[in-house]
Amino acid sequence: MFQLTKDEYDRLRSQNVTLKRGQHVKYLPYAFTEHGILMLSSVLNSERADKVNMLIIDTFVRLREILFLHKDVVHQLEKVQSKLEEHDNQLLIVFEYLKQLEQAKQKEAEQKNRPRIGFKPSKK
Repeated sequence: MFQLTKDEYDRLRSQNVTLKRGQHVKYLPYAFTEHGILMLSSVLNSERADKVNMLIIDTFVRLREILFLHKDVVHQLEKVQSKLEEHDNQLLIVFEYLKQLEQAKQKEAEQKNRPRIGFKPSKK
């Protein structure tokens, strides 16, 4: 068992309906670890305690499965994001080259269309 920090308590309050805003708790609440709750439930020696113990174990197993599933999804999303960032960088390079090519063509066109100076042979 451990006592929640102020930050943990605030996050817990934002996810659950607890005290009204403006009401403050005098002491921060305590929470059980997975092992702590298993030890507590195994102390009692009754049929109901055994059922509760099994429910607790099933709940924590399910939580681990959910966390593992989300961890896998988050890992896959990070890989996709990394690829997208890489593609963004490559596209920026391509667009920069296209811009330079367009500027070079524009300069070339300006050079062709400028008025010529110097000796011009007469046409007969």
